[in-house]
Amino acid sequence: MEEDNEESPADRCVDRVLEGKEATDVRLAAMAVVAGSRGGLEKLAVRGSHPTRGVTDQGLSAVARGSPNLSSLALWDVPLITDAGLAEIAAGCPSLERLDICRCPLITDKGLVAVAQGCPNLVSLTIEACPGVANEGLRAIGRSCVKLQAVNIKNCPLVGDQGISSLVCSATAALTKIRLQGLNITDASLAVIGYYGKAITDLTLTRLAAVGERGFWVMANAAGLQNLRCMSVTSCPGVTDLALASIAKFCPNLKQLYLRKCGYVSDAGLKAFTESAKVFENLHLEECNRVSLVGILAFLLNCREKFRALSLVKCMGIKDICSAPAQLPLCRSLRFLTIKDCPGFTDASLAAVGMICPQLEQVDLSGLGEVTDNGLLPLIQSSEAGLVKVDLSGCKNITDVAVSSLVKGHGKSLKKINLEGCSKITDAILFTMSESCTELAELNLSNCMVSDYGVAILASARHLKLRVLSLSGCSKVTQKSVLFLGNLGQSIEGLNLQFCDMIGNHNIASLEKKLWWCDILA
Repeated sequence: MEEDNEESPADRCVDRVLEGKEATDVRLAAMAVVAGSRGGLEKLAVRGSHPTRGVTDQGLSAVARGSPNLSSLALWDVPLITDAGLAEIAAGCPSLERLDICRCPLITDKGLVAVAQGCPNLVSLTIEACPGVANEGLRAIGRSCVKLQAVNIKNCPLVGDQGISSLVCSATAALTKIRLQGLNITDASLAVIGYYGKAITDLTLTRLAAVGERGFWVMANAAGLQNLRCMSVTSCPGVTDLALASIAKFCPNLKQLYLRKCGYVSDAGLKAFTESAKVFENLHLEECNRVSLVGILAFLLNCREKFRALSLVKCMGIKDICSAPAQLPLCRSLRFLTIKDCPGFTDASLAAVGMICPQLEQVDLSGLGEVTDNGLLPLIQSSEAGLVKVDLSGCKNITDVAVSSLVKGHGKSLKKINLEGCSKITDAILFTMSESCTELAELNLSNCMVSDYGVAILASARHLKLRVLSLSGCSKVTQKSVLFLGNLGQSIEGLNLQFCDMIGNHNIASLEKKLWWCDILA
């Protein structure tokens, strides 16, 4: 009997979420009372608030009284919560470890000071779009919460160098993750991060308009970021070629770098970076328009054996080159390649990439409207390792010829193919898939020229065990396909038939009954 009455750890952990109109003081208090018989709430998230009877300090007070073991609290878009409510939580919930406050305009430094004094075990703090939060609250958190591991401060206009610097200096022993966005900080804050951030492994910096090249250079040269593994920078004008070279030189364990909208990074910066980055694995460039294909080729020529993933997204400087370099690089380590929405990237460039990277496993070429079979075929034929995931969505000039070559050459390894918007793809390719693909689990044929005949082929294929199939917007798929789709078997988990107007609602209902376990979008 004693064994039957014991609660499992999962039962003892009470996790609750209140959203939108359900978020009221009455509901919150009732929730706290019910959970109180089991030791109280451990995790609570309030997302939004009732327009007239929203959550106030009284609701938080009820939680604080009945949930002394509360470990995680998230308050998003709760405009009536003030420092008094936060102080109640701080006084009644000393075990709080994670605090996430977003768009709570009445929360100020006073509330954070109370949290710092009452919750010494805090390990994660997120403050976003709270106009009343300034430097003093962060300073108090840094002094009192010595176990703090992750800090995320976004769009708080009163937070400046004093707050960030004090926080980083005080929490230097445990702080591993820092995210700063839209703050009025300068080079001084980055210098402190570079000197005191000895435990930092992940650093994200976004829209720091007042931080210049000097800030990034000093941060790197301070030589404190020895454990930095992943760095992401978006819309920061201070990221230049000089800064990039310093980051590679003085952050010896950096493995992943994400640069978005960094307009001052060029080919020279990439070359200098790859010469120093010894354990680097993953590079993502998005809207970095000074980087050209020549720079990318030079980067691949110098990259080390651990480099595995390259992503180029909306980089307008990536264009075909008139003449290939004297020495084409061979990058056998690269496994994951994304070249997305780069309008200047066409057949000649893609063919060159195929020769350079023979061990690719995942390829995303979505949005390359100028690429044709002439560019894709060399990449497919040059691939020595079996391709596993291929995304050709939006490649409107790709035909059955290239996809047939892909399927025949890599059918035993392919698990996911996305052909959405490839308007020249027809039923012919589905016959090839039915014969060649043994591992294919996800297939997207949205807005392709497939018909009922192609659906029949897919449904009758013995080797295919599709889990997800999308036929959205396929105008040639009619009610005749319902019979075939019903025979897809137990493996199918997701089916997208949106905008297939020729099927009809009655037939969709019939299909839902037959494939009762499948999630059908229509």
